[in-house]
Amino acid sequence: MKKRMMAICLTLGMTASMLAGCGSSTGNDSSNTSSAAKEETSATESGNTASSASGKKYVIATDTVFAPFEFTDESGAFVGIDVDLLDAIAKDQGFEYELQSLGFDAALVAVQSGQADGVIAGMSITDERKETFDFSDAYYDADVTMAVAAGSSIASYDDLNGKKVAVKTATNGSDYAKSIADQYGFDIVEFKDSPTMYQDVITGNTVACFEDYPVMAYNIKQGAGMEMPEGTTAAGSSYGFAVQKGQNAELLEMFNKGLADIKANGTYQEIVDKYTK
Repeated sequence: MKKRMMAICLTLGMTASMLAGCGSSTGNDSSNTSSAAKEETSATESGNTASSASGKKYVIATDTVFAPFEFTDESGAFVGIDVDLLDAIAKDQGFEYELQSLGFDAALVAVQSGQADGVIAGMSITDERKETFDFSDAYYDADVTMAVAAGSSIASYDDLNGKKVAVKTATNGSDYAKSIADQYGFDIVEFKDSPTMYQDVITGNTVACFEDYPVMAYNIKQGAGMEMPEGTTAAGSSYGFAVQKGQNAELLEMFNKGLADIKANGTYQEIVDKYTK
């Protein structure tokens, strides 16, 4: 009897062991399938992110005051040609951005250091800058002009001999002034922003300044006590949106596509006319 009971117990134990083995095998298969599904889902999501640059929020740096391209209006809103163009392009291409008004020099540094993805600040496209930045297609062509205090006796470049002339650091106007300084015998004083530069000329500390024509024309129209002597406007350069060299190619591509679109549908000209006419 005891032998019979031992046999029954042994049989039941073997059966239980076999059932437990089947259960374990089923559990492992389920785990492997789940893991594979997660990997596939992760790969799909990663692929979508990589192929959808418009899903990223970009940080765009700009100047503080460079009217009519960027400035604060009477209501306290930050506006201008650059501001409105960027907004129209972003809407056309479906990307989000955060605009940071840093000042021109600081904006360039922010892009170079990777703290900002791009810069739009009435930035002239030059060969020297192309060594550090990748530029978009030109979005505005600007000549350079000399401006003096209203009623000044300075009427030509020849009148600058032996005098001090103001420029804004790292601008189209600054580059042009430096290129003719030796020829006309004047000294250069640099400023970080246009309003301070204008005030220096108006008060007589410097006798003239060099500025992009649309910027100077806008400020004179708004009441700045300055004038542009006849015959002192020269060929300048084109403005471009820029990113750090070799970086954010997708943002640059979207800017170019958006710019082409808003030029084609008339939005571009509406924006420019809004601030220049």
